[in-house]
Amino acid sequence: MPLELGVWRIDSGLKQVDFGPLNIESRPEDILDANVGIASPNWLVIGRQVRTDHGLIIDLLAINRDANLIVLELKRDKTYRDIVAQVLDYGSWVRELKDDRIAQIFDDYQKRWHKDRVLVSIDEAFRKKFGMAMPDEMNSTHELVVVAATLDPSTERIVRYLADEYGVRINAVFFRVFRDGDREYLSRAWFRDPAEVTAGLGEEAGAGEWNGEYYASFGYDIEVVRDALKRGYLVAGGGSWYSNTLAMLTPGARIWVNVPGSGYVGVGVVAQEMQPVDQFTVPDDAGNQAPIVEVSSVAASLRSATDDPDKADYLVRVDWLKTVDPKQAVHEKGFFGNQNSVARPRSPKWDHTVERLKARFGIE
Repeated sequence: MPLELGVWRIDSGLKQVDFGPLNIESRPEDILDANVGIASPNWLVIGRQVRTDHGLIIDLLAINRDANLIVLELKRDKTYRDIVAQVLDYGSWVRELKDDRIAQIFDDYQKRWHKDRVLVSIDEAFRKKFGMAMPDEMNSTHELVVVAATLDPSTERIVRYLADEYGVRINAVFFRVFRDGDREYLSRAWFRDPAEVTAGLGEEAGAGEWNGEYYASFGYDIEVVRDALKRGYLVAGGGSWYSNTLAMLTPGARIWVNVPGSGYVGVGVVAQEMQPVDQFTVPDDAGNQAPIVEVSSVAASLRSATDDPDKADYLVRVDWLKTVDPKQAVHEKGFFGNQNSVARPRSPKWDHTVERLKARFGIE
């Protein structure tokens, strides 16, 4: 259904705040280029006004922490049906981009749009943004995102049909400006849950039923990963985008844990639901339960819920069935991976990954 978002002041009676669409001609492109995190903290802009081999222009091109590409197209003065057709055309071009071409797009982007910055490689920018090395495989899939104030009902149906019937990774993000006197407030809302789009729910035509095995991404420093494998936990945080999906894990769930850029380091069974790091306990040297922040210096460095519950790190207790050191992480070409802390993928790639991991880890 069409997006409808309202804001009211309640500090001096009930008064609705005026709103309107963001000036779609220029401001959204400038704002997203300056801070694409307002759309997704998992994105890094690598191109702006990118010319395709077919003579078309992509407004913004980004990359996520799985090294997959994100096409962002502003509605501007195009009709909704035209913009959907256009992003599909962009997708047909983006899917063929190789590593060297992607790196060249990033170099051109820096030289044209950010001359004041020190020129860096895409590998350096990726490491700085996501705190890890670039994965070996880039652009194994891509997402298409329409930036608009809203969608008309016909376009909504088309987008859902493409996603549900053909597994197209397509979404829309809506921006509106609310004005209160001389102040302006920017709001953002997604048409489809971005976690579902990136988790591979309907990622491929003919995607089947979920196989019951959970995927987990462990995007932390190697010291934290080792501590988690030793003491029995999985952690995610730094924002609700990362920590909310931990709520899917209930006792008895089996998870396969991937360290982005390295590979799979463990398989285990959830023993306790998510808790903020401040409340999580583990055995101390005497065998007594104690707060993990008092037992582990690594855990003590995690973000506390006392300061900001939204940005805190949350832990899920896990009974590990099999683990390997991150330096010996298990990785094969074709393995499933994405940036969501937890996912229930339905793609054939996930089925293949689990079967291979069972063989590699010796798990029934």
